[in-house]
Amino acid sequence: MKNFGKYSVLALSAVLLFSCGNAQKGKDEGSKTATETAAADSLSKAAAQLGKVEFEESAFDFGQVKEGAQVKHTFVLKNSGDAPVIISKVTASCGCTQPEFSKSPILPGGKSEIHVTFNSEGQVGKQQKIITIQSNASNGLTTVQLKGEVLAK
Repeated sequence: MKNFGKYSVLALSAVLLFSCGNAQKGKDEGSKTATETAAADSLSKAAAQLGKVEFEESAFDFGQVKEGAQVKHTFVLKNSGDAPVIISKVTASCGCTQPEFSKSPILPGGKSEIHVTFNSEGQVGKQQKIITIQSNASNGLTTVQLKGEVLAK
């Protein structure tokens, strides 16, 4: 009987100890959820205040050109967001395609241009060159493409 009393006290103590820990855990989880909710709301508001890049055209087909010709095209983009957009980097999928762009901020409602030159030398056949634009806009990574066919000399 003495052992039963000892074990009862020990079991009761363990139950109380674990139940206190669970109550605290529930409080932490509730606080964490509120914190996460506040953070998500903050991110949503921040995203709403970003710029957004929109191109007048997502692709340009230059048709057929003879090998060695240089194809030049200008892609026009607009900032349709609520904050200035800064283009940080523009890259092409091939060294034969050279993009040029301005790093000046594009104000909301403003436009900018990306000038692309494709050197068709050694590029015979169907071509599709992807130009990737990185910026601080809500759609921070966008692409446009230059396509067509290069005929042998």
